[in-house]
Amino acid sequence: MFDFAIVGGGIVGLSTGMAIYKRFPNAKVVVIEKEAEVAQHQTGHNSGVIHSGIYYKPGSFKARFARQGSQSMKEFCQTHGIDHDICGKVIVATKQEEIPLLENLYKRGLENGLNIQKIQLGELKEIEPHVKGLGAIRVPQAGIVNYRQVSEKFASIIEEHGGEIHLNTKVEKINEEQDQVTIETNRGTLKVRLVINCAGLHSDRVTTAAGYKTDMKILPFRGEYYKLKPEKRYLVKHLIYPVPNPKFPFLGVHFTRMISGEVDAGPNAVLSFKREGYKKTDFNAKDLAESLTFSGLWKMAGKFAKEGLDEYVRSFSKKQFTKSLQELIPEIQEDDLIPAPAGVRAQAIRNDGSMVDDFHIIMGKRTIHVCNAPSPAATASIEIGKEIVNRIPEQTHLKEAALII
Repeated sequence: MFDFAIVGGGIVGLSTGMAIYKRFPNAKVVVIEKEAEVAQHQTGHNSGVIHSGIYYKPGSFKARFARQGSQSMKEFCQTHGIDHDICGKVIVATKQEEIPLLENLYKRGLENGLNIQKIQLGELKEIEPHVKGLGAIRVPQAGIVNYRQVSEKFASIIEEHGGEIHLNTKVEKINEEQDQVTIETNRGTLKVRLVINCAGLHSDRVTTAAGYKTDMKILPFRGEYYKLKPEKRYLVKHLIYPVPNPKFPFLGVHFTRMISGEVDAGPNAVLSFKREGYKKTDFNAKDLAESLTFSGLWKMAGKFAKEGLDEYVRSFSKKQFTKSLQELIPEIQEDDLIPAPAGVRAQAIRNDGSMVDDFHIIMGKRTIHVCNAPSPAATASIEIGKEIVNRIPEQTHLKEAALII
């Protein structure tokens, strides 16, 4: 009998396991992960940005947890010797019609309690000499890190406190009973007091397997990247973002200097034909059928038809992708770009076609389900873990204690 089972060995699931041991140091915890290693999907395929929280609605989980999480992530990396760089970023308006949007974003950042600055073109050129813009915001709190390394440290802390991580283990069925939960997997049956669903791209399926119906479904959006050739990396010093289109729920193509020294350019956002489809050719009949028969997809597509078409054009046209990048750095040429690994974002969509904008957690009788945790979930992971543990019902009857991790 385990006290807690966490489904999903990504950064949110692992941070939750770590947070459990901070509150319940004597708990028996098991992390169930279907892959051979932890952090293999969203966590291991993202851009590694430590976000500030500037974009998100004031008072939302995303805004609060990103702001707090950027600090707690920095402190965790410092404590455990994980390479990171709080290098800051600039958000740049390249068109006259973006100036009012930039001003709105600046006001939102201030509402979210961020120490940000509007900068003039001379200051922008000092920070990013090759960027062309009409105005910009400097966000000094933003940074970069390798979230797979962070996750591996989370995992080692769990194991140091006696927790178990079961790899190559896939959840097949969850049965909530009066005083326990039975989890059937491909490698046997587990009995636990409480199950926490942090399954990311499969979180809706795990929720359904536990017997709960929601008005949302996970749709997988592939973000495709290029990276700059080594001899062109000098064009990007830190992080460079455009002003996001308020009518479209993605941030637009941008430049990210990685902790490795490489520079990523992207992403676009296109529907993947497989939940873990990192290549254009990846296909899964069940995944695609679920997406195409979901009415919310078509309602959402109707709202963003033009923007969605532009994303697909960039997916198949390197020339158009380059043009988007040239709006920020005119010197970029097609030959400067080489293909880079893609990521897949697990985005919850409601039946009415609206995107679930915030982190979304629902409570079962003996289960907790993280139903929506896209970006900036990696930045916010330590804070999300704390929030989940704060929601653990008192009837678990586990002894609490303060434990510094």
